Amino acid sequence: MSNEYQQLSVKQSLLVGKPLLYFTTALVSTAVLCFGYEQGVVSSLLVNRRFKHYFNDPSSAAIGTMVAILEIGALISSLLSGKISDKLGRRRSIRYGSIIFTIGGCFQSFAPNFTILTIARFISGIGVGILTTIVPVYQTEISPPHSRGKLACVEFTGNIIGYATSIWADYLCSYIESDASWRLPLFIQSIISLGLFFGSYIIVESPRWLLNHDHDAEGIVVIADLTSSGNVQDERARNEYREIKEAVLIDRLEGESSYRYMFKRYGRRVLIAMSSQAFAQMNGINVISYYAPLVFEQAGWIGRDAILMTGINAIFYVLSTLPPWILIDKWGRRPILLSGAIIMGTSLFLISYALYLNTETTRHIVVILVIIFNAGFGFSFGPIPWLYPAEIAPLSIRSKVASLSTASNWFFNWLVGEMTPILQELITYKLYLIHSTSCFISFFVVYYLYPETAGVSLEDMDSLFDDKSSIYSYNSTSNNVESHQRFPDLESQFEDGSINHLSQAALARQKPSLQNLSQIPQNEVHVQQQVVQPQPIITSSTTNSIPLLQKRPSETSFRSIHSHQLEPPGIEEIVRFKNATDQNSLSSSLRRSSASVGGFIKGAFKKNNYNNINGNNNTVDDEALTSDQESLHSQH
Repeated sequence: MSNEYQQLSVKQSLLVGKPLLYFTTALVSTAVLCFGYEQGVVSSLLVNRRFKHYFNDPSSAAIGTMVAILEIGALISSLLSGKISDKLGRRRSIRYGSIIFTIGGCFQSFAPNFTILTIARFISGIGVGILTTIVPVYQTEISPPHSRGKLACVEFTGNIIGYATSIWADYLCSYIESDASWRLPLFIQSIISLGLFFGSYIIVESPRWLLNHDHDAEGIVVIADLTSSGNVQDERARNEYREIKEAVLIDRLEGESSYRYMFKRYGRRVLIAMSSQAFAQMNGINVISYYAPLVFEQAGWIGRDAILMTGINAIFYVLSTLPPWILIDKWGRRPILLSGAIIMGTSLFLISYALYLNTETTRHIVVILVIIFNAGFGFSFGPIPWLYPAEIAPLSIRSKVASLSTASNWFFNWLVGEMTPILQELITYKLYLIHSTSCFISFFVVYYLYPETAGVSLEDMDSLFDDKSSIYSYNSTSNNVESHQRFPDLESQFEDGSINHLSQAALARQKPSLQNLSQIPQNEVHVQQQVVQPQPIITSSTTNSIPLLQKRPSETSFRSIHSHQLEPPGIEEIVRFKNATDQNSLSSSLRRSSASVGGFIKGAFKKNNYNNINGNNNTVDDEALTSDQESLHSQH
């Protein structure tokens, strides 16, 4: 291979490597920022004097419906988003979700009555449902295993920044002596989501979606951009391509990926995904997020002071989301969830007890306890339930699992949003005991059911679950553990015939001794119809990750995956893709349009100038033509 091709850089993005990854994370975080802003902006408007006066002081039931209708829209769209994103791609789905949210935000800010406001929130909910389903999947699919948790936590921090921004926007706008005091905060969310809409044109597509839809040339280019500074010949990028492509092809051999099949085969994964989101809502966060000013009013802070206390709480809420950036990939998911459940459950119990006592110090105690509760949530059940579903699901059903888990989130979101104002009137302080109990239940569910996924690559998640998955990749590089360390008996089993076939992608990353073994003549290798799988040794700290003997596809079906199918596209195909992309890019289209317009104007100007000169000199031209003809005739 020539030196030219050894360092071939074919960039799909202006940024590459970590800058591209961090820029993309920051940009798509505005999607969940929109959701956080939507949560906070409504909670503060509920105590805005001009808002209540304009809408004739709506009842608790009407407020509950207006708040919860967003969850209905999000629930519906989240159930459809998985299929949509599988067909259209992650990037286009984010684009459509953001423009729908923008439209809903505009209708909210200019709503003439409470009915229009409620309908507008339903429209915004459709956009939020799409974004909150697709963005976590997209983020998970572009992130490397060692920083997947951190980037998911960065994304969730965007959500809380949106919440805090809306609270302070409400507080500052409360000094405006007109209806702009509530219309302006509602309009700001449309500006944020419009930025996401335009940003969706410059982010890269998920490489796993690309390879699953046979856009192989673009897939290797995007992988190279994310992992190796755009060099498509870099071995890291090519190995990543092989690993993903192998998982895609084995998924296709298995065939069915319907919801019925998903529940039957991956039931435990679906349960974990849905329960994590359900507990995130039932543990009481929306009692605080949507109704924090009402909680503070209940504790004795009135009007603008209630919004101020909510704003101070929001600052601590944002700060609480920062430690998981570092800890989630070091401690793991389970310890953080378990500690968060204890902190939240205890805080809610003490809030209930403080409201029950109703002393002079109650309002100060409640502020402190709400801050502690929010910190516990932002540290644990805030970010992780958005990460877990996307990372534990196989590629073939990842969008479906994300849809169901997000739908679970929105259903319980709606339930809490609808019932909270009613229950606050009926049972007052006892409401918080319900959510405190949910926190302690979630502790035991996490302890007994949830595996540890920190550091495990997406293609290696099957090793954590007893769901008879036949997708097993020998290509894993998770935990930076060599293949002979994770499978100490692999070579011996290969030699004695227990393992009689490895994929080419697997062999590419095995020890040299294994590659040599693979070159044994075919007639000397005993081929059996069924292949016995080595027991994976799980390095996870979870108590229920039991090494399992898994089945793989039959030798016949597995051999239908040929080595050339796992190899990245050739240089010529990549260059053709890049040239076609450049021709169809927005900047190229603008250049061509500009050149066409410029050429048209230039041509029109020349023609007009020629006609003017020609018109002014018709007589001279005729005389010259006659003279030339006579001269030519005399020469003959």
